[in-house]
Amino acid sequence: MKQFLSLALVAFAVVLAGPTVALADEKAIRDALQRALPGMEPDSIQPTKLKGLYEVLYGPKLFYVSEDGAYLIQGSLVDVNSRQDLTEPRLAQARVGALNKVGTANMIVFKPQKTKHIAYVFTDIDCGYCRKLHSEIKQYLDAGIEIRYLFYPRAGEGSDSYNKAVSVWCADNRTQALTQAKKGEALPEKNCDNPVTKHMALGTAMGASGTPMIVTEKGSVLPGYVPAAQLLQLLGDEKKG
Repeated sequence: MKQFLSLALVAFAVVLAGPTVALADEKAIRDALQRALPGMEPDSIQPTKLKGLYEVLYGPKLFYVSEDGAYLIQGSLVDVNSRQDLTEPRLAQARVGALNKVGTANMIVFKPQKTKHIAYVFTDIDCGYCRKLHSEIKQYLDAGIEIRYLFYPRAGEGSDSYNKAVSVWCADNRTQALTQAKKGEALPEKNCDNPVTKHMALGTAMGASGTPMIVTEKGSVLPGYVPAAQLLQLLGDEKKG
């Protein structure tokens, strides 16, 4: 997914590098995107604070295109005067939107008695720090943090880790099966309709390079294991800020 999108964006840049066409509104830019990236519908197109530059969102991926269609930019847009990163807040919103589209019905959720915060965790059953995080699940729940798991088997589709994730999803009791699998216990192999591949594509689109990868309820990315007490502090600070 990540490689495909990157190649598609290169193709997009090549297509738009030809004769310059006046693209002064959203419809014209959308038409150009459709020609360059057929079948990929952008979630939003809107002008930025920089005159002549438009922001384009594909799920949790963001890039910029000039209104004349000649240039595509990938990277952060920074307000020099205020020293404010204008891209990351928009990416955070896009991540939340993408996770909301997945929905909790397609995640494995561990709920505390009273939810104070939510954390999305992209996990690999065979990852050491993923297992450490889950071995402390009670600490997260006691802190009021609801953990919403998505699968990200790093070895890829068809690997043992991938098959374990599918078996967990297809189990009669998913939370129990996930806990058993995290302990290294063997589970009956099962197969059914499952969201594992979609989880992986989303994690890749969000830039996952390892596991666990935590995404906060406001869309910030925390790569790696974060202890419950530290995560509670971070989530509290984020909510206040």
